Amino acid sequence: MAVSKKENKVHFVCQSCGYESPRWMGRCPDCGEWNSLVEEQIVPKSAAEKVRKHVNSEPVALNKIELAQEHRLLSKSNEFNRVLGGGIVPGSLLLIGGEPGIGKSTLMLQEAVRFASKDFSVLYISGEESTTQTKIRAARLGLNSEFLYILAETNIEDIIENIERLQPKLIIVDSIQTVYNPNFQSAPGSVSQVRECALQFLKIAKNNQVPIFLIGHVTKEGYLAGPKVLEHIVDTLLFFEGDREHFFRLVRAVKNRFGSTNEIGVFEMTEKGMQEVPNPSAIFLSERTQNSPGSGIVCMMEGTRPILVEIQALASSTSYGLPQRNTTGVDSKRLAMLLAVLEKRIGLRLGTYDVFVNAVGGVKINETSADLGIVTAITSSLKNRVILPHAILIGEVGLGGEIRAVSRIEMRIQEAKKMGFTSCILPKLNLKSLNKKIDIELTGVESVAQALNLVFV
Repeated sequence: MAVSKKENKVHFVCQSCGYESPRWMGRCPDCGEWNSLVEEQIVPKSAAEKVRKHVNSEPVALNKIELAQEHRLLSKSNEFNRVLGGGIVPGSLLLIGGEPGIGKSTLMLQEAVRFASKDFSVLYISGEESTTQTKIRAARLGLNSEFLYILAETNIEDIIENIERLQPKLIIVDSIQTVYNPNFQSAPGSVSQVRECALQFLKIAKNNQVPIFLIGHVTKEGYLAGPKVLEHIVDTLLFFEGDREHFFRLVRAVKNRFGSTNEIGVFEMTEKGMQEVPNPSAIFLSERTQNSPGSGIVCMMEGTRPILVEIQALASSTSYGLPQRNTTGVDSKRLAMLLAVLEKRIGLRLGTYDVFVNAVGGVKINETSADLGIVTAITSSLKNRVILPHAILIGEVGLGGEIRAVSRIEMRIQEAKKMGFTSCILPKLNLKSLNKKIDIELTGVESVAQALNLVFV
């Protein structure tokens, strides 16, 4: 009797979101991407994998679990410790994403050298460069260590063998898109490969209490390359922000199971690599021109840190039928709302003007406390009037033209005072809630119109 040969089944997997389909489709029904479904073979599970193994584990009551004292690995970089929530948790899996050339590999190579010591060996797995190329990059940055080991390998099985032999205290994988499992037929960087290799590293991290950093690329749309499931597997997700044309880089915690997701680390790209910036406000205001119309200073909160940022605006008569609305570092929809408030509540006619708004230094403003600074800078450029040079503007603008209160007002004012500002225009409700006297001139306002009558020279 002839035995039919079992054929390997195939399915189609979206390389953007991980959606699986038994047949090919031009557009992914989950994320809407076109031509993102790629054929992959389904690897049948072996009989050994199907057999349920007996494990000596049972549920434990929450109050019976002993809480051990948390011990974190501290880097020599305070900015890196800040964005991680106070240091690296042993046994955690961390993912660092960012555009090519923004400084991910540079920062992690520096951190690897800083951690490497006689009792703390570090393994740097390079899937994109040879050992010689990595050495050249380290020499350019002035880095060297006898306790940092470089492994140029992409096969996950060979990587695991080297990890078991070396027993490192810290592992860095550059990058996760280049690592592959030979048991899968799909190409490196595909959904199944990235997911399977990430799960392998997760198992190593948890079983050996070794922190593992995975470096990942982002697509041209700014999303992490590979499946979204990778973001759910890791404990901490860090994103590099900033323009490659600027010197400053922001490392933001998008997900952190062991700390806050509101913190950022500020770094500067130099010839010697990534250098931390302990006082971002001074750096962002260093090239400010005080007597220039269209320039105002706002204070935004990044986690527990207040940062002063210069907002530049330019209102110019349009030469075309449709005026332009361009922003850098500011939400374009928020700008459209603020322009509507200026037209409706203040009476400014902006329909024939191109409006450009820029947050200096490559910073992205994600909170509404900068609204007052934005509308003031636009009005300053439109009327060609200079804003008070030593004044800081804080407040959220409502649709009725009112100025609403913001959080952590005392920390913002203290930062402005430290940077040499002598006056602050803030919401009147915040002025009433201040508990202690601050040696700076405070002016409370209730509306945009009231604020605009006070801020110009």
